[in-house]
Amino acid sequence: MLKQTLQQKLLQKLSPQQIQFIKLLQVPTASLDTRIKEELEENPALEDGSLTNMSDPVEEYPDKDPDDYDSSEESYDEEFSVEDYIQEDDYKDYGSNYANDDDDEQREIPIAIQDSFFEKLQSQLDLLALSDRQYLIGNQLIGSLDDDGYLRRPILSLIDDLAFSQNVMAEEQEVEDMLHVIQAFEPAGIGARDLQECLLIQLRKKDQNNPIVQQAIRVVQNYLDEFTKKHYDKIERQLDVNSDELKEIVNEILKLNPKPGDSAAVAGKQLQIIPDFHISNDDGVLHLTLNGRNAPELRVSRSYQDMFEHYEKAEKGDKKMKEAVQFVKQKLDSAKWFIDAIKQRQQTLLKTMNAIMEFQYDYFLTGDDRMLKPMILKDIAEEIDMDISTVSRVANSKYVQTEFGTFLLKSFFSEAIQTDSGEEVSNKEVKKILEECISNEDKRKPLADEKLTEILKEKGYTIARRTVAKYREALNIPVARLRKEL
Repeated sequence: MLKQTLQQKLLQKLSPQQIQFIKLLQVPTASLDTRIKEELEENPALEDGSLTNMSDPVEEYPDKDPDDYDSSEESYDEEFSVEDYIQEDDYKDYGSNYANDDDDEQREIPIAIQDSFFEKLQSQLDLLALSDRQYLIGNQLIGSLDDDGYLRRPILSLIDDLAFSQNVMAEEQEVEDMLHVIQAFEPAGIGARDLQECLLIQLRKKDQNNPIVQQAIRVVQNYLDEFTKKHYDKIERQLDVNSDELKEIVNEILKLNPKPGDSAAVAGKQLQIIPDFHISNDDGVLHLTLNGRNAPELRVSRSYQDMFEHYEKAEKGDKKMKEAVQFVKQKLDSAKWFIDAIKQRQQTLLKTMNAIMEFQYDYFLTGDDRMLKPMILKDIAEEIDMDISTVSRVANSKYVQTEFGTFLLKSFFSEAIQTDSGEEVSNKEVKKILEECISNEDKRKPLADEKLTEILKEKGYTIARRTVAKYREALNIPVARLRKEL
């Protein structure tokens, strides 16, 4: 049986403008140029002001808060005024209201062109005098290596791949022989099936008459597990060597590269961080500037405004003309929204970073991690009167360049820890002290987590051992046994 009911619901819905602003806010400076180029290609009503005549009039729009956007979309069938889109204001640099870096015009990042890791291996394969069959097998092997340079797949699986993809019925010994050929390629260690084989390949390329190399091969072949766990006393007894001789053997092994393909892959990527902000110290006074790439010179197309002028003179009842102008209006609105979102992005970035700089003023003056105050997203959100999610989007993807390095904004946020005196300090301060304790320890007898907990307690930081272990792991510091040195 059907029944009709009346319900009232309170819903919160983001407008297209708000969604566009949120998406732009989390885009880092390095990717903003690409996003703007996409919008310029999609919307002909939007133009790059830096490529047009600077004397042309440009429409300007008032600043908007991200929470001030109207969530109800305007219908394109409603009447609209041409004067809303045609304004003869004097042109002003779109980014002139913002403090920008001197690097405004440096929009292109030079990137070195390098062969990839696999291309380097392929070029070495091309230099060998091989039959077509051997070449296909070698090519299949190179393509089966992972980014670390290891061959993780079983030989039998590769034989199946050759049969299905290359129509080559290979024998297991043929593939093994070709694998040994590839293992002779540079960098040394390529094509190994595990860590032990990788290290042995590198050691066997060294001087085999050197007794240290000979002993290093024995260690890798027979005592690799003891070596990785740093059970040096057991290795000394097995090899019948003293501690000084063992130290030379260990150093020889430590020179080897456990991931021969990884170094080539990293070199080819040429990763470069572009800071979104720059903080300079002028005799104890901090100055914050925004990277010039965040202030593009965008404008509404003059030709699209001319279409509105034409419509004003045309017959109002012309259906086709009205449909055409409604399309133009849609593009003009989209261009205005995008410019507003870019402008609001700049204001929000500066507002958020300025609050962070003021909160951590002493730290930005000195660069000392111990000067960092406990700070959470809520502290900054309340300071700038914005939502926590807005601050989070800024902090998770933006970098600031200081006189002592370039840092992700997220790294300045930390929880508070209370000392024995009742003072609240940042956990970054505790991590810094923990790092100093470990760096100054006797590497022959490294400090265990229990001992580190006692040292911190003596300094007034009463925290649990498991918390010390968590901080140590966050600093990428291994346990005491693995920090032991001869």
